[in-house]
Amino acid sequence: MSTLGPIGTSLERKLTAAFSPAFLDVDDESAKHAGHSGARPSGESHFRVRIVSASFAGVARVERQRRIYAALAEEFAKGLHALSLNALTPEEVTREPKMR
Repeated sequence: MSTLGPIGTSLERKLTAAFSPAFLDVDDESAKHAGHSGARPSGESHFRVRIVSASFAGVARVERQRRIYAALAEEFAKGLHALSLNALTPEEVTREPKMR
């Protein structure tokens, strides 16, 4: 796991504040997208986020994504291009092998 830069660190901080996750993993995948549309020479444009939070209980997948995007609106305005999201409740983790 690589050390996160300022945008990745901000993602972690804001997601923690907004959702009090039981688990949070933020991975900068920008290097995999070098040369692609939206990729910045400085990196920190593409992230994978895996988050487990009780606050997602009873919330549809699309609404979870909307809430995450809203919490990170400032980062998108500053050049964040893409997020790959996996947002689950603690109960859903037991059924989702990728999150164990």
